[in-house]
Amino acid sequence: MLELRPNCECCDRDLPAASLNARICSYECTFCADCATARLQGICPNCGGELVPRPVRPPARLASHPASAKRVLKPAGCGQGSG
Repeated sequence: MLELRPNCECCDRDLPAASLNARICSYECTFCADCATARLQGICPNCGGELVPRPVRPPARLASHPASAKRVLKPAGCGQGSG
């Protein structure tokens, strides 16, 4: 099951579980759509994988399988102008 991480690793923008603005790679590295496009050109800086829209977990399932609260921030790895 996906962790649904709560923020963008580049800019620390909040990405709630229902956000349509979240992008992930196959390792669940998480970025906002702006950083994924403008800074990363759709490629994860951690693994080199493709960044795709993160699915939204249905609200009824969030009660029993909540999103992660652990924030990950790695602005140094997010290209020029990051942070």
